[in-house]
Order: sequence, then structure tokens, then C-alpha cells
Amino acid sequence: MNQQPWWQGAVIYQIYPRSFQDSNGDGIGDLPGIISKLDYVASLGVEAIWISPFFRSPMKDFGYDISDYRDIDPMFGTMADFDALVEKASGLGIKLMIDQVLSHTSDQHEWFVQSRQSRDNDKADWYVWADAKPDGSPPNNWLSIFGGSAWQWEPRRCQYYLHNFLVSQPDLNFHNPSVREAVLDNVEFWLKKGVHGLRLDAINFCFHDQQLRNNPAKPAEERKGRGFSEDNPYAFQYHYFNNTQPENIGFVEELRGLLDRYPGTVALGEISSEDSLASMAEYTQGNRRLHMGYSFELLCDEFSAAYIRRTVEELEQKMLDGWPCWAISNHDVQRAVSRWNQNDSYQQDFARLLLAMVSSLRGSICLYQGEELGLTEAELRYEDLQDPYGITFWPNFKGRDGCRTPHPWQSDRPHAGFSEVKPWLPVPESHRTLAVELQEKQPDSVLNSFRHFMHWRKQQPALTSGSIEFLNAPEPILAFVRKTPQQSLLVCFNLSDDAVNCELDLQSVAVLNNQHGLSVGSLDNGRLSLPAYGCVFANLE
Repeated sequence: MNQQPWWQGAVIYQIYPRSFQDSNGDGIGDLPGIISKLDYVASLGVEAIWISPFFRSPMKDFGYDISDYRDIDPMFGTMADFDALVEKASGLGIKLMIDQVLSHTSDQHEWFVQSRQSRDNDKADWYVWADAKPDGSPPNNWLSIFGGSAWQWEPRRCQYYLHNFLVSQPDLNFHNPSVREAVLDNVEFWLKKGVHGLRLDAINFCFHDQQLRNNPAKPAEERKGRGFSEDNPYAFQYHYFNNTQPENIGFVEELRGLLDRYPGTVALGEISSEDSLASMAEYTQGNRRLHMGYSFELLCDEFSAAYIRRTVEELEQKMLDGWPCWAISNHDVQRAVSRWNQNDSYQQDFARLLLAMVSSLRGSICLYQGEELGLTEAELRYEDLQDPYGITFWPNFKGRDGCRTPHPWQSDRPHAGFSEVKPWLPVPESHRTLAVELQEKQPDSVLNSFRHFMHWRKQQPALTSGSIEFLNAPEPILAFVRKTPQQSLLVCFNLSDDAVNCELDLQSVAVLNNQHGLSVGSLDNGRLSLPAYGCVFANLE
């Protein structure tokens, strides 16, 4: 019997290093801070951690603009600290995954500093350069995710360069084989350091259309979605030519070939395209591409049993042999408890439900720091904002700072125990009551409920590796069966704050499996009754 790879069905805990724990009193989290809290992370029952970028960077996009892929930014510590982190995680049985931002660099990276000087230097073709139109305007109509044209004029070359994100994040030219070789060399540096996996930021953005064809306009009724609203012109186009190009698959296969030389390592790709679910299936097809992919379908504002079912079923139909990874929160979106909550009185019940729901879907799970505490989105003043995205689009879009505030450890300490000095973002007073130290003492806290559920989940083979088939149930009930040869498990969630009842068409006898520690409903001859934000797990015999 083949043993399941460690990453299939794994819960991966995302750490945003700036906001996890400050060890040196500068108000910014760091690698020694992470090391000091790894025992806490291990207590959650997760299989791996994914750490957002800690590489040398001018921090225009808080680490996603890298100026040296092989060095630790002094803000976060030293290479010796990283080595200590690898050792500590290994001792606790935690796999270590790191962010890799491959499609673009910082404009302060030595490659770009050289490339922008002239059209005939050694790095002249390492970035995406293009001549102006006869009237001096940009080469085409491509737009940046952060607003405005995706092209920036460089007077030294008298050309434009492409930036799909900030002006300070120029896109690498992956059509150049030397670029691909250098990028893979940087990746291998960290594989040799002992990392177990890579979270690949915007992995479908590596290649661009060499003909620089214009993106077609998108009708007004289709503009909202994928996290973009009509106040951002990025929503006005179908992005057919500035990302998700056919050549990207070849590079993904090169990357997988490298990982295969380091047994047990894994690649998780972040994918956002015009049809992200289809792209996820394509990028994880077979055993020569990415091991896992995740998209923004469950990171959006829409929330209903029908939407979740439709999203998962569509991916199941398209991803015939790949492996999904689901996330409902991360460092780029409003926290799910606030984004989807319908009743503040049930906030913590809702948090427990969401954690159990996403952890019960087929696939692996990315859990963002603070989800295990039921953290809400922080309301920040404009003066406190750090995110350039939010500063640009305020007040319609408040940016990403509200989900990036420091992790609350102790309710009675300055800045909730995150730092002894004023942190880079303020700690909301409302988060003090959700601090780790308080929740540790409450048996039914979100934190302890999550720990209990994670321990129980590991004992259910259907939840970690089984197939998934949805059952017909009225809104707001989400019902499905997870199945392996050893276990068939009925899973039902009430996604509302009202008690609900319905009849399920069950072909087997159902025996309640109630050791999960959540609010339990009842099931009698197919008659399902669920309390507000309640659930039923039952073995089918």
C-alpha cells in the first residue's frame, strides 16, 4: 500500500513574519520571534508552516519585492537565524515552506540596476522592455493590479518596462533562458538549505505575450470579482496576454524537475487567472507540474453553501489528477470571520465553523495566522496604513493592513505581547480579548476547539485523503460525503445563525461521530437538524 505524501491533506500554517513575534524590540516580527513561538505552532497540530518573504528587500511591497533572493533582510535576522529555524522546525516535526516570488524582482535588484542602464549590457534582456508607440504612449493597454498602466518609462534606455504589480516590481523576461536558469539556481539555494516546500507567488505571471497584444475590454457586468472592484481599472480587462501564457507550463515542468531531485519537497502555486480553477487543473496535471495549486475562489466576498459547493465541484470536474489546496484567509484579503460574518453575537461560533468547514474539504489547507484565534479584520485609521495598495484606493478599498496586524499573545502586555515598542501596525483593542494567553485557559475557546478538531481530524482517513461528493440540501446547509476504502463520512454544516432542518437522501445507516468538539446537530432516519453554526459528522455503514 502506497503511503500518502506528507502534503496531501496537510494543514499548512501561514506565518506573516512582520506580524508574528518581535524578538529585538524594533516593532517588527522576525525569524528569532518565529523560533520562539514554534512550540505554540506545533501545538496546533499542523503539518507545515509557510513563511511569507523574509529576503533582502526595500519593502515597497513588504518583502514581495526582492532585491537579493539568497540573503535574509536584516529586519528579519540572519542566515544563522534561518538555519536555527530549520533545525527547530525539524525537531518539532514541522515541515518548512517558504515563499518564492519568481515573476518579478525589486527595482533595486542588481539585475535590474544593470538592465535599466542601456540596451546592450549583459542583463539588457533580463526584464520585459518595449519601445513606446509613435505618440510616446505605452506599448499596449496592459494594467497593473495596483492601478494604472503596467508600463513605466525608463529614460536611460528610452523604453518602457513591464510591472504587473508596483512600479518598483519590474517583471523578469522568462522568455530568456538565462533568466530561467538563474531563477532556478536561486530556488535550489533554499532547497539545499533544507526547506521542504515552496509557496509560489503569482506563479502564472512569469511569462508575457511576446507580441504584446492588447487585452480585450471586459463588460461592466463582469468587472466585479476575483477581488477587484470597479474603482480599480484592472477589473476593466480580460487579462489574456499579460499572464497565464502557454510557455509558463514548460517552466513549471522545469521547476518540478528541480524539486524531484530533492525527495519530499513540494510546490504550492498561487494562481489567479481569468479561469483560475481551469488554470489550477492545468498547472497540477500529471506528476510533472505543481504538486498543489490554490486560487482566490474562497477568498472572495461571496459566501453561501451553493457557492462553496459549485466552486469545489467545478474544480473536482477539472482537476482530474491534481491536488487542490484551500484557503479562506491570507495576508492579502479581509479576514474571513469579518468578510463572511452575518451576526456578531455568534462570531466565535462562526470562527469554529469556518475552520472545520475548510478543513473538511478534499485537499490540503492553508491556515493564516490568527484564524485559529478567530481574529477579526482590524479597523485602521488612514494615518496607520502601510500598504501602498490601500493608500492608493482609500477609502473604497482599505488595503491589506487590516489582516496583517500583529498576532495577539498576551492580553495584559503592551501591544498584546507582540513587541515592547510601538509595532509597525497597531494591535486592535478588540484582539486583546482573543489573545493566545486568554484562550489557552478557556476549554471551549476557538483556539482549543481548533486543536481538538485537528487531533480528531487526523483520526479520520476520509477527511485527509478521501474523495468528495456533495448531497442535495437546501441553503444554508452544506452537505457532502468524504470516502476512502476504510471510511465513509457524512459531513454537514449549517452556515447560518438560525437552526435548520432538512431531509437527506441517505442510502446507508448513519452513526454520529461526535468526538470533534463542535456544536452538534442530530440525524434521525435522514432527518437532519442543525443548531446555529452547527455540524454533523456521521460514519455511513
